[in-house]
Amino acid sequence: MRTLCSSTLIGEFFVIGFAALVAMKDPGLAVSTVWLVSGIAMVLCVLLCGMVTRPGGVALGWALQLALVASGVFVPTMYFMGAVFAALWWASVHFGRKVDEAKARFAAQAEAPSTTPDAV
Repeated sequence: MRTLCSSTLIGEFFVIGFAALVAMKDPGLAVSTVWLVSGIAMVLCVLLCGMVTRPGGVALGWALQLALVASGVFVPTMYFMGAVFAALWWASVHFGRKVDEAKARFAAQAEAPSTTPDAV
């Protein structure tokens, strides 16, 4: 799960940076505020890469996804991009857990003593 979720978060890191460049052009937004908020979100993306498997890591990821969709208020394209990354986040968590379960089953089978006649 860690690899899939981290890949999604790193993708979001870049999307947030590009969205900040677009938001900078809005005369109603202060450039310093845009970069402060975007910078915090970008740092959160990187920090979450290491926290995904810890308690609350996935929940924080969902909070980031909601914030990304909500940023569409300032950059309308982010409604779409936020929805895309929320879907990617769901897929990363869902399929990542399945992969982790399969790895655990495979490791358990590899550690179990073999009952085949060839095992001597």
